[in-house]
Amino acid sequence: QVQLVESGGGLVQAGGSLRLSCAASGSVLSINVMGWYRQAPGKQRELVAAMISGGLTNYEDSVKGRFTISRDNAKNTVYLQMNSLKPEDTAVYYCNAGGLRDYSGRTRDYWGQGTQVTVSS
Repeated sequence: QVQLVESGGGLVQAGGSLRLSCAASGSVLSINVMGWYRQAPGKQRELVAAMISGGLTNYEDSVKGRFTISRDNAKNTVYLQMNSLKPEDTAVYYCNAGGLRDYSGRTRDYWGQGTQVTVSS
């Protein structure tokens, strides 16, 4: 059984920093894409940043230059370093593991439980 466990959310003042972590545990053989999404109240869930196993990254325009995604493939862990945070970054942040293959040969996507990030002005 595979689980994604997130940590690192919290309350921070505008201009501050937070680092999110997400570890995939269980019967994980490989993960194609690991990324972070966020959902603010009344809004749709949106991609924040993603990284494929080869290292290519993709960022939502509003976070470019402020957020950095990284992966530790050996630990099946993805990180999101968030700097220069703004009130509009306030949302629940969800970790996603896309194309996760387990040892039984199944491939599917998994989601974390979400972690709240609140940026005060």
